[in-house]
Amino acid sequence: MILPANPAANYLAHQSEIDRAIRRVLDGGTYILGQEVAAFEQEFARYLGVRHAIGVGNGTDALHIALRACGVGPGDAVLTVSHTAVATVAAIELAGAMPVLTDIDSATATLDANRIEDVIKKQGPRRLKAILPVHLYGHPADMPVIMGIAERHGLKVIEDCAQSHGAAVDGRKTGTWGHLAAFSFYPTKNLGALGDGGAVVTNDRQLAERARLLREYGWRERYVSDVPGLNSRLDEIQAAILRVKLPYLDEENARRRELARVYDITLAGVPITVPRSHRGVTHAYHQYVVRSERRDELRAFLKANSVGTLIHYPVPVHLQPAYRERVVLDGAGLAQTEAICRRILSLPMHPQLTNAQAQEVGDLIARWHRQPPGPP
Repeated sequence: MILPANPAANYLAHQSEIDRAIRRVLDGGTYILGQEVAAFEQEFARYLGVRHAIGVGNGTDALHIALRACGVGPGDAVLTVSHTAVATVAAIELAGAMPVLTDIDSATATLDANRIEDVIKKQGPRRLKAILPVHLYGHPADMPVIMGIAERHGLKVIEDCAQSHGAAVDGRKTGTWGHLAAFSFYPTKNLGALGDGGAVVTNDRQLAERARLLREYGWRERYVSDVPGLNSRLDEIQAAILRVKLPYLDEENARRRELARVYDITLAGVPITVPRSHRGVTHAYHQYVVRSERRDELRAFLKANSVGTLIHYPVPVHLQPAYRERVVLDGAGLAQTEAICRRILSLPMHPQLTNAQAQEVGDLIARWHRQPPGPP
């Protein structure tokens, strides 16, 4: 069977190095915020080209801490998208702020920068404090435009980089554009641990210092809280695993792009929409997401032929039971968001996938489209 990303396969690809790294931590006797975390923070910051990286417990906490480090709290509003993992919106609420959801660009499924100015004008008594673009599926949002708007209106920008490790715009990596950025190291990510993990990154020394305080009870001195904080610490074993895997990230992202090229070629001429990169973008292809008017039928056909697929994400946040009637929507509506969620399908995409397997999946899709539709 051809499956979506499998953390076990990624572990086996680096097994001997990971096993030695884990043994190093166990022998060292320090398991929380020790040398491995400090070393990974330095190495990840250097990889991205930022001054500071702060390891935290998971990607949701990274967003929450980044928002609070910017001073976002009760009474504030944060602009983001509804087509995202629910963690994006959950983090805004954890900070005490109100999510304001706008629509997406139909080509990239990321925040439609053309909508931002209108949303700012319509906020009225709510105080829009920040913009939170999501680099969905590994394609960056339009950061040059977003940063220009934010600067004109005095807004903070926090990038959600949970799916964009190594992606770039004009050679500048995601995570280096905003005032802060949040990364997840969930096991299926392009850079994934073998458990939960995350990081906040920034070039601003004061924001970095505040994020470090927030991740551990607000302590500058142990057991003395300077600010109200939380407990969100990247553990030593996960940091050691991430140190093993970080040097392979660019190589594995290049492998993802090669697989995307195989899909692109195989699916040329097939009546589905394949992902495209905007000019100047380096796509990380966390997911390879196609769109089909007969998505559910296609998914059932692939499953019957031993190909696993996923839908990222089937229900936009504003239509989910927990958030319906609780979030603020862009007054112009979320037509693109609601339309895309009915059509998207994530095909298998991970570095352990072979070109032959990608070709097989593409051939199956092409074959299915040559068949006449079944009865309604």
